[in-house]
Amino acid sequence: MMDNKTLTINQNILDMEYAVRGPIVDRAAELRKQGREIIPCHIGNPQSLGQRPLTYFRQVLGFVENPGWVSRERKIKLMYEEMDGRLPDELDLAPDDILDLSESIISSTQNGLGAYTESKGYYFVRQAVAEFINQRDGFDPETDLASDPERIFLTSGASQGVKYVIGSLISSSSDGIMIPIPQYPLYSAEIKKAGGVQINYYPDEERGWLLDRRILEASYNDAVKSGVDPKAIVVINPANPTGAILDRKSMEEIIQFAREHNLLVIADEVYQENVYNGEFISFASVIGNENIPLISLHSVSKGFYGECGHRGGYLEVRNPPSVLGSQCDFVDVLTKQASVSLCSNTPGQILTYLLVNPPVVGSKSHQRFSHEKETILRGLYEKASMVREAFQLMDDVDCFGETGAMYLFPRLNKLPEYSTDYDYCLALLEETGICTVNGAGFGQKEGTQHLRVAFLPPKHTLENVLPAWIDFHNRYIYS
Repeated sequence: MMDNKTLTINQNILDMEYAVRGPIVDRAAELRKQGREIIPCHIGNPQSLGQRPLTYFRQVLGFVENPGWVSRERKIKLMYEEMDGRLPDELDLAPDDILDLSESIISSTQNGLGAYTESKGYYFVRQAVAEFINQRDGFDPETDLASDPERIFLTSGASQGVKYVIGSLISSSSDGIMIPIPQYPLYSAEIKKAGGVQINYYPDEERGWLLDRRILEASYNDAVKSGVDPKAIVVINPANPTGAILDRKSMEEIIQFAREHNLLVIADEVYQENVYNGEFISFASVIGNENIPLISLHSVSKGFYGECGHRGGYLEVRNPPSVLGSQCDFVDVLTKQASVSLCSNTPGQILTYLLVNPPVVGSKSHQRFSHEKETILRGLYEKASMVREAFQLMDDVDCFGETGAMYLFPRLNKLPEYSTDYDYCLALLEETGICTVNGAGFGQKEGTQHLRVAFLPPKHTLENVLPAWIDFHNRYIYS
């Protein structure tokens, strides 16, 4: 019988941390097994909290996955039309525009969703993404500003795109990536995994998490003095975890900074639909015809779609830099990365197509789609407002910035001696069942304490649990 052996593995993997699925969430799982009710406010996972899938998305995906259903549906419609022209409401058959679109997609896939696609993804989907970007940003498709389908990659969620980009950029242990603090811990984890250096920069919390050159230059100069070579700057807009929305002036400051320091801009724009009362401005539109390398990311997981489990998204490259010592440019490098994975999952690719290709105005499916979209986005904003109002009833709590994305990031100005935001979040979970993530899991300025809360639970759940949170807080901070 062989003895068990120990392994030496990549230390960077051991050192990675991902607080969104960290020890607080593990404790929540234990409590749930014990029969406790848990309110999961730790992650942007809308359908896990009861958000219904969009009818448009699921009808088309169902037909594309099962092509025989299209002809079956048409036969049922024809049968009733030949009888008396009336379709029973309980059948809830898809309108003809859904069937027509599904047939078009099935034809475009050629071999169905069970076959590999091109490494970059279906070309017809990438064309649709390019048209979406052109329309969103006002780019004339006949000019150099037009989005190029060959510079678009369909990815299994935006996360896969982040992994491709950071894995390609880090070439030595002195290479650094600038990331906003607080940040989505995917970035810190991937930088650690690639063996690079995380360069923190700190948006101004009390100004609504906005930026200026002074903040960026201080971070850059400190890194260079430490022997770090900054190669890119990450911007998350709307922000995760703060929910803040960058204004155009802040974006212009970032672009000017990137130009002067020869940095690639990585724009995480997966929450672009979650702006509520604010305005989303893409980095591509602000960069315009300036020759600044830009990676932008989008996803079907967020917005009003909430299709997290289907893992669909895209990555667009603009102004790809050439690669030193090679005939390649950055698109070629990303193509190699994508080729190793063969392709992203095909249902996610189709949902990405639907994300950028909503029902045509005036079609039978458009009214239902618009109603579902408006209901979801209005509900999210109303729930965010409920949570913000609860913060106003908690002693020594501030929450800055516009309401965007799916999160709020309140600052806990007062905690008991020797207590941290981790202790607070764990105690909150134990007493109320509310599962949040402590601010340290995302990074924060030294000496501050925060937590992130996703405002996704149903309104009636929040109405029931927010009073308990207020009561807990006002007792805990004086304990």
